[in-house]
Parts: sequence; C-alpha cells; structure tokens
Amino acid sequence: MSYLSDVAALARKDLRLELRARDTLPAMLLFVISTLVVFHFTLPQGGSRLAAFGLLWVALVFTALLGLTRCFAAEREGEVLDGLVLAPSDRSAIWLGKAIAMLVFLVAAEAVALPAFALFFDPGIDGRTLLGVALADLGICTVGTLLAGMAAASRARELLLPLLFLPLAIPIVIGGVGTSVAGGGRYVELLVLYDAIFAIICWASFEYVVTE
Repeated sequence: MSYLSDVAALARKDLRLELRARDTLPAMLLFVISTLVVFHFTLPQGGSRLAAFGLLWVALVFTALLGLTRCFAAEREGEVLDGLVLAPSDRSAIWLGKAIAMLVFLVAAEAVALPAFALFFDPGIDGRTLLGVALADLGICTVGTLLAGMAAASRARELLLPLLFLPLAIPIVIGGVGTSVAGGGRYVELLVLYDAIFAIICWASFEYVVTE
C-alpha cells in the first residue's frame, strides 16, 4: 500500500501544480484544436475516412508530445529532480505517478478534440475509435513518461524527446487508425500487446534511467 500511496501522492502533486499554473493543459487544448482547424481546411471536402482518422492521430500524438515536454518541467525548473529521485520510495513510483497525471491531461485534451474532430470531419466516432484511443493513451503515457525522464537531464531535451518518442509512436498510430477504420481484431491486439510490453519495460527500467 505504501507504493500505491507514493504513486497517488506524486500524481496529485502534478495535478495540483497544473491547476495552479495552468500551463500544460491549455497549451495542449489550443494546439490540438488549432491543428484540427488547419487539417479541416487542407483536407479536400469529401476526403476518405482513412485520411481523416490519419490526421486525427497525427494531431493526438503531437498533442501528447507537447504535454510530455512539460512532464518533468516543474522538477527541472525548481532543481528538485535529484531530491525526488533520492526520496525514500521506489523510483518506479515516480514514473507511474507522472504517467497517471499525463494520462489525465491527455484524456482532458481528447474530451475536447474528439467532438471537434467529429464536427469538422463528420467521420462517425464509434466505440471502436474510443477503444483505440483509450489503448493508445496508455501506450503514449507509459512510453512517453519514460522518455521524458531520459530527456529531462539533457540540454537538448526539446529535440531529444521527439527523436526518441516519435519512432516508438508509429505502432500506436497504426493501431489507432486501424481500429478506427478497419475495426477491432488484430489492431486492438497490437495496441494491447504494445501497452503490456512497454509498461513492463518502462516500470522495470525507470530506476536506471533516472540514476544515470
């Protein structure tokens, strides 16, 4: 229970900081809406469903990346990252707490983005799309939080994080678009397998990432 208490405390800390500062979530909301508006005017009228959902997933992945760049910003700017690592708790709790907070931010952004997408493109968002988004969110937050921790100590973190994250996000985009357009089956299995494998890898390796 101590481990879960540490995770909950770290997640609450990030959520409270965001409620006070309001710098991550508003930026994510503004970015995803602006991106969808641009895509609305660049995609030809009557474009294919595949193209529309492809643009949606591009917008969601880059919106998540924007949030991930701020994942460790408070600790880095306050110069307390070392203190957080040296706290008497399992270091993987830092990763899990950050991932949960990031998941909340991403879901909040998608709560606005998905209705806007349906309004602009009218492709019909159904349960398959929501399932794909939910599974993709888990993968984005688990992998992205680990990579954000790796990039936090680098001077070129704004460049390093996209270079690390975007290649690993390709299976998420494939699974998300496939689930939305072609239905469940193998694409859902791809997302579930991706989430399971990378959740284990990230949980096991975060301690070594932040101590190097």
